[in-house]
Amino acid sequence: MNHYRFFQQLWQDYVGITPQAEAIQRLFIERGETIVNDHVAFRTLAHSPISLERLQPLLEQLGYRAFGQYHFATKKLRARAFAHEVDATAPKIFLSELEFEHLSDKVQAIIHTLLAQVPEDAASDVSVFWSGRHWAIPTWEAYEALLKESEYAAWLSVLGLRANHFTVSVNHLETLPDLKAVNQLLKDNGYALNVQGGEIKGSPGLLLEQSSTLADHIAVEFGEGETHRVPSCYYEFALRYEESPGKLFAGFIEGNADKIFESTHSRDE
Repeated sequence: MNHYRFFQQLWQDYVGITPQAEAIQRLFIERGETIVNDHVAFRTLAHSPISLERLQPLLEQLGYRAFGQYHFATKKLRARAFAHEVDATAPKIFLSELEFEHLSDKVQAIIHTLLAQVPEDAASDVSVFWSGRHWAIPTWEAYEALLKESEYAAWLSVLGLRANHFTVSVNHLETLPDLKAVNQLLKDNGYALNVQGGEIKGSPGLLLEQSSTLADHIAVEFGEGETHRVPSCYYEFALRYEESPGKLFAGFIEGNADKIFESTHSRDE
């Protein structure tokens, strides 16, 4: 599989649980815009058959190479960024994982119960990136226990491995010159934004500005038959600035990403 087909498959899985993304794309296209994807992000679990180390070789098979490493101490996460070696127009990939050994014994036990169900060869093919859960849905009680310590862990327990968000490159928009204009269009059309750290995370001085919607919600039937609505995925928007003449900053800012992660936090609908 080449990387073009890879992103097509990811998008189909993503919009299945993130209808806002397709609707927002239509909103932009109706203005005459062509959508260019800046990056796609994934969440996963360390010390598992679907850890960052197990998944990286699959991205390398698609022509990607790691170019940056990041750490989020409060959220117990580490991450790597990847760029395509040949195709400069290909979206970047941001892959993070939860180092759950830093969580409580109770939560570690829940996560180990989930991971015990994951086949050792789960990361044998790139389709793992849209494979979702490799374990039975947890109980609502287990989900709430995870949520209390790590929203990231709770999200993964229900959604599994799949694109957590796609990101529109604001640099490639013609009628919306900056994130303020993008955000206003979204609000005018009824979309709620992640305001943690402000509607716009980052600054021109940091060479990267980002904003995002709040995640869509989906109905999930948990392990003991209880049905609840929980966050699924969201849509992000990124504006990059030149780090040298003619060259846009390609990396990520930990302070921005730390707040973007909160786009999947629960909210009243």
